[in-house]
Amino acid sequence: MKRAGNPVVQAWRLTLLGAWRTNCRVTASFIAGLPTGLWNAVVPGTPRKTIRMLAAHFHNSRARWIRTLGSPHGVSAPALVDPRRVSRSQLLAALRQSGKGMEALLDSGIAAGGALTPSKAYVWRNLALDVGHVLTYFVAHEGHHRGQLAMLARQLGHRLPSKVTADLWWWKDRAAKRS
Repeated sequence: MKRAGNPVVQAWRLTLLGAWRTNCRVTASFIAGLPTGLWNAVVPGTPRKTIRMLAAHFHNSRARWIRTLGSPHGVSAPALVDPRRVSRSQLLAALRQSGKGMEALLDSGIAAGGALTPSKAYVWRNLALDVGHVLTYFVAHEGHHRGQLAMLARQLGHRLPSKVTADLWWWKDRAAKRS
């Protein structure tokens, strides 16, 4: 997978970046659909953490990884959001930015032959940097936190609308929507 103009590379680019975009739409739709009364709710057993803070983690985690891995590839990281003060609309705008940043990071790995070059800032060294592993790591990370938020909503007595929970699984519909 060496040359960017190679049809195989282009097919992988469409497939992998399309999967990332779908994941981003699922995450954004889920955050947008959380009941308003849940936004400031305290996480049971963790009195200093709120649902808002967990939601902000999606963007802040992306931004930190973009900063860590993107620098050598010319990918600049978006600003972090304040997890204690970010509004839902601010977070959704930030998620669009960090989604595009992650897409640029993945695309740079595709263009480089299928893997990101480790940066000096990447000290954790527990994530394989081929594009497939990077993509699946971030999709799994977001899936974990979407599930965590769905479970917390139920524990806190905020039944999520069926559309919100169903949209977590209707990826075909999310993949068809190009935004």
